Amino acid sequence: MKTIIHPAIILLLLGCFAFPLARAKDWVVYEGKAGPGQGKHIVLVCGDEEYRSEEVMPMLGKILAERHGFKCTVLFSIDPKDGTICPTNVNHIPGLEQLATADLCVLKLRFRELPDDQMKHFVDYVNAGKPIVGLRTATHAFNYTKNKKSPYAKYSWQNREWPGGFGQQVLGETWVNHHGHHGKESTRGLVNPDFADSPILRGVVDVWGPTDVYTVSHLPKDAQVLLWGLVLTGMKPTDPPVTNKKNAPMMPLAWTREYKGESGKVSKVFTTTMGASVDFESEDLRRLVVNACYWAVGLADKIPDKANVDYVGEFKPTWFGFGKFKPGVKPADLELK
Repeated sequence: MKTIIHPAIILLLLGCFAFPLARAKDWVVYEGKAGPGQGKHIVLVCGDEEYRSEEVMPMLGKILAERHGFKCTVLFSIDPKDGTICPTNVNHIPGLEQLATADLCVLKLRFRELPDDQMKHFVDYVNAGKPIVGLRTATHAFNYTKNKKSPYAKYSWQNREWPGGFGQQVLGETWVNHHGHHGKESTRGLVNPDFADSPILRGVVDVWGPTDVYTVSHLPKDAQVLLWGLVLTGMKPTDPPVTNKKNAPMMPLAWTREYKGESGKVSKVFTTTMGASVDFESEDLRRLVVNACYWAVGLADKIPDKANVDYVGEFKPTWFGFGKFKPGVKPADLELK
């Protein structure tokens, strides 16, 4: 007897398969190769108008996957009209449901206000006690200016009921100010001798970046400062330190802490206020962040003496600043060929 399948069922089945394929075009996945990270899934979430996180996260994802074995999924702020990466769209980061299977979230956002159905995935992740690595403007990742009655509005960087929102409460700091002169005084990271034996600092000896030191004034007592931010007089790594009070005392530049969420579960947290795309031309900054990812997922004992952080393919970062992102780029354009 010949079986006849109704056309409506065929369309339904096709739709079931087509939908995730269409959605997957909004992000990029780098499958892990050989390395200690095999079996671990890192979701890197980017979206900022100034520091080119849309360049940083694919670069880090490729290194973590190709050099260290982690599966890496990179999510972007997307223009829903044409599917291009659009850092100025603060209301749309598709794919956050990928956090449900993540072992680590690496975050580089600035002043996002996501719809509740997207934000819920991130908040569920935070409250599940899973680890977080925050870069630069992650301290002020969220800014609720329209949907102030959202159940997630407390994540906003200026929230008073949950002071400082996500940045201060989870990472340890919110946005305060530029401590170094933005665009004129660069940053050198100095190892804190109190924690020089941290596995995150393994092989890290020379961190420098052209972005400035941020003011850090709310860091909780439980935070362990790994690097101090030395303000330099200019924009070259050979420039001397400033001799004024900006370096007396120095600001924390990278630290770890623990965050106890609403569920009672505790997350391991690493934060650095460096993180512009041009900062990551520093080999040891890349190594610092890669080491932090190992540490965050419980692989501190697997951190190499000098982790391989060579670029996978070409990396030519764009200088920081507003309105400088490359238009017309889609996540599919960033896949490994």
